[in-house]
Amino acid sequence: MQDKRSLRKIFHDLDKPLLFVSMALFIFGLLNIVTASSRAAVVNYDVSIYYYFYRQLLFIIIGLIMSLIIIKIDTKSYKIIIPALFVVVIILNLVALTGEELSGSKNWIDLGFIKLQPSEFSKPIIIVLMAMMFEKYYRKLRTLDSKRYNAIGIILFVSMIIPVLIFLQKDFGTLLITLFIVGMMLLASPILKIDKLKSFLLLIGIIALAGLIIYNVQGYILNDQRISRFKSYLDPCGNYENGGYQVCNSYIAINNGGLFGLGIGKSKQKYSYIPEPHTDSAFAIIAEEYGIYRCVFIFIGYIIVLWRILVISSKSNTLRGRYMCLGIASYIFVHIFVNLGGMLGLIPLTGVPLPFLSYGGSFVMSLIAALAIVQRVCVESKNQKEKIKIKQTA
Repeated sequence: MQDKRSLRKIFHDLDKPLLFVSMALFIFGLLNIVTASSRAAVVNYDVSIYYYFYRQLLFIIIGLIMSLIIIKIDTKSYKIIIPALFVVVIILNLVALTGEELSGSKNWIDLGFIKLQPSEFSKPIIIVLMAMMFEKYYRKLRTLDSKRYNAIGIILFVSMIIPVLIFLQKDFGTLLITLFIVGMMLLASPILKIDKLKSFLLLIGIIALAGLIIYNVQGYILNDQRISRFKSYLDPCGNYENGGYQVCNSYIAINNGGLFGLGIGKSKQKYSYIPEPHTDSAFAIIAEEYGIYRCVFIFIGYIIVLWRILVISSKSNTLRGRYMCLGIASYIFVHIFVNLGGMLGLIPLTGVPLPFLSYGGSFVMSLIAALAIVQRVCVESKNQKEKIKIKQTA
């Protein structure tokens, strides 16, 4: 009985716009996966047209079970849980390095019935860990003595462990995403509150060093296929045979759809023109079937999700809660930007999933876990306000 009451109380304190818009986007993503993956399922893998739909549904259910656990755990307990999980994802990323190379990267662990991508689970964990470190070292970071620089050193060292492992896995897209998240959290952190010029120059130096390392070992992480994508992104259709075919076919899909789309299930480009249309190219199929006019509702959904996360961040009564939400907003935003930017030819195509809409077990479970963390911050903020009101009326 007590558990039912506590669950009811938690549900009451959740951010409803974030909850319902996220659910709507996930449901729409499931419907799109059915139509986008139907041919690939039957022709390429000789399975039911609902194969990817059922698998994605299973991943979402697992993610929801995880989220129920996350929402019930106080963020104070993260001091014990997150460092342990951080060690686990480090080990998993090291295990992935020993596996088979797929599409030029060693970033998967094949369990037979499922393939896990540890680098995806690393993203929300590194966000929470950095947020906790900002809170722990907050006073030291606001001084100008050696303690400040010791704290900065610890934060930078810990935050770079996962990016280094992803670099070794040769996963350029995930590396880019992870570095962006870490960079945004550092820019928003207490590190820049004091002695802004030195701190900013330090961050610029780190970014420049990372860029220099990537450039000098480009044959390692940037293979011929990835380099051809970079070279062809300004004119993908003019370089169709040299890395531009996926973006060019995305253009064709979007053009086919026009304003109002060809209709549900009537995409032409999913018939072997666009590789894996249910994963990284999900938006192209959506635009072809539903049209640009209806795609506006997806963008509105994304804006609402990001807006609500930032509102929860601003209302958080703890530093860790504030930085967790900021990091998760950055995480979702950069995935949207890199995926859509690549599909529309605004930036080179790197192959990252589109939040809520792309097929992918590790990413979906990580995304749901991240949203659950945001909701936990929201619950704690509301609980704190209620306690203050009770004290004032007592």
